[in-house]
Amino acid sequence: MAETSQTATQTFQVRQSRTLPESVFAWMLIGPAMLFIAVIVAWPLAETVRLSFMEADLGGEQYVGLANYADLMDSRKFHQTIVRTFYWMFLSVGLKLILGLIGATLLNAAVPGRGLFRVLVMPPWVIPIAIGCIGWLWLYNGYFGVLSGTMMQLGITDGPFEFLAHKQSAFYSAVVTDVWVGTPMVTLFFLAAMQGVPKDLYEAAYVDGASRWYRFRRITIPQIMPVIVSMSLLSAIFTFNSFEIIWILTEGGPRSATTTLIVDTYKTAISNFKFGEGSARAVVIVILLGTFSLIYLFFLNKVNKYYGSGKK
Repeated sequence: MAETSQTATQTFQVRQSRTLPESVFAWMLIGPAMLFIAVIVAWPLAETVRLSFMEADLGGEQYVGLANYADLMDSRKFHQTIVRTFYWMFLSVGLKLILGLIGATLLNAAVPGRGLFRVLVMPPWVIPIAIGCIGWLWLYNGYFGVLSGTMMQLGITDGPFEFLAHKQSAFYSAVVTDVWVGTPMVTLFFLAAMQGVPKDLYEAAYVDGASRWYRFRRITIPQIMPVIVSMSLLSAIFTFNSFEIIWILTEGGPRSATTTLIVDTYKTAISNFKFGEGSARAVVIVILLGTFSLIYLFFLNKVNKYYGSGKK
């Protein structure tokens, strides 16, 4: 019996000596992910920062220091692009949140066919953006589009109206398309949050005679507030980076009316082959998005602490 115990102890010691240290095993697990991030994220970002200090084009590179950034700071057009981008972002995100909250409330109600309605809200999010935008191009067409034809039938316009040919109508048309694409995601996240609210809270409020609006304002909204904060700031980042919708609809026109920072960077670096100036614009975008990320983490932490402490 003693010999068996001694043999088992020796076997365990041999196996233990053959196992890797925990630190080495941990590095083996995270090593591939770190390598992937370094190749896909870190290296392109470092190269972008390097090019931002260069006058780079198809002919070569020449170090110019902060000249590209100085040109951006002195460019009135670039300042207008920044303002336009933030206006585009806040308007689009605000509409997504409002429509998403309304849609989630309706989908969460106990109505016949609720499952079917939840499926029908998915297509704008599931359909590839390019295909959806092509459909909106037909809707906005002044001669063949449904919108222009309806306006002529109602007597709103005397003839065909090209939505994407005028500065204001093109901008707001792009906003409508972006809202159409992004609202389903916001709706589904809000719906999932609403389904996690304890039913006992609603039942207790109902017994006390609280109206639907009171229950929505004092129970639903506080309970899903962390999700609202998360989705608002994440949606802001996604909308800030939105490129496909504007490019497919207008390519930034007419007369730069729909040109955002992302579109402006693409035009500068890819269309005009000014890689140094385009890289400087990309670095500015990274700084702005980094600021948004910090704001997101700060507010999300505050909201989670507030509602997690039971003060609501």
